[in-house]
Amino acid sequence: MHTKFEQYLASQTSLPDETIRHVSGLATFRGLRRNEAVLSAGEICRHKIFIVNGLLRTFHIKSDGNEHILQFSPEQTWTLDVESYDRQVPSLVNITAVEQSEVMLWRKADFDTLLREIPELKRFSERLISGNIYNSRNRILTILSGTPEERYADFVVQFPDYMSRLPLRMVAAYLGISLKTLTRIRHAQLQREAGIMVK
Repeated sequence: MHTKFEQYLASQTSLPDETIRHVSGLATFRGLRRNEAVLSAGEICRHKIFIVNGLLRTFHIKSDGNEHILQFSPEQTWTLDVESYDRQVPSLVNITAVEQSEVMLWRKADFDTLLREIPELKRFSERLISGNIYNSRNRILTILSGTPEERYADFVVQFPDYMSRLPLRMVAAYLGISLKTLTRIRHAQLQREAGIMVK
């Protein structure tokens, strides 16, 4: 299973094979069942997480029981609660598997050592962080200024394969709209597509 990670890191960096194997060797491999948590709210995020296979979601549950999904993390991506991990404070979010998944986990102390010892890995990590900041900013702007229809259209363009992997309630929770609104938007879209096909 580590081979997939090693292939990923080789494709993203120019690190020598020996270094890549060293990075991989410090990780713990873990299989996750559907809905199984790798981090629960109230716990301290102690690991950097790479998704080998599957799909994870990061979410917060409000006091009224409503779920707000902050992020989906598919295979070949990383995830963690940045604030909890960096400051070693209890997390406000949960990270669970949407579907059966396989992940690799690095303890913070081990990964910090890797970043100190391998400058290229540190630069690669910084590029990932910059990309996440950019994506988060765009998501915030879309949520704040976009209509529900625009949010849905943006989601479909950005994540074309997610609709077949996610229950609609999770898509709605990610978009910040009700399931009823999402169902209406999808129904209207299907009607438009059917009309175009008829013509």
